[in-house]
Amino acid sequence: MISSLDGFIAKKDNSVAWFETADYYEKGVELTEQDTEKFLKEIDCYVMGSRTYEHALELSKSYGWAYGDTPTIVLAHRNLQVGRQNIEIYSGDLNRLVEERLKPAYKRVWIVGGASLVKDFIRLKLADEIRMSIIPIILGEGTLFFDHIGLEQALHLKEVTGYRSGSVELCYEVRK
Repeated sequence: MISSLDGFIAKKDNSVAWFETADYYEKGVELTEQDTEKFLKEIDCYVMGSRTYEHALELSKSYGWAYGDTPTIVLAHRNLQVGRQNIEIYSGDLNRLVEERLKPAYKRVWIVGGASLVKDFIRLKLADEIRMSIIPIILGEGTLFFDHIGLEQALHLKEVTGYRSGSVELCYEVRK
């Protein structure tokens, strides 16, 4: 997930242009396109909520489909347009999805968003790790990432990376 320093993942109007906000951190690591490609190639399957999917579809009109040919499961309780063969709509129990579909077929599943879907995976103890990039900006309002999660969850810091752009990536293992 990408977040502002104050914990917002989108502005009230759902815009994410602030993702491009950059600073300069002299001691930071340069994030290359090859680094991003390598990370994305390790993803076996994406799981996303319906609003994230619709937002991604809208962005794909200008930038192309960001998730390539990787299998993508969209969680929705309504009919959605499916324009690619690798996209499947799922409506049902998350535990069942993980146990019957994801675990047997995939090693690295990325829960793309949105916030309520990620919170559901954390609440149900279905997430193994939380990877969060913090952009150097304070938005003041919008959609909070961990708003009212209703659960105390112990984490173990696995990795921290500071980038030249001023963003910081935190990777936590979820303690079970």
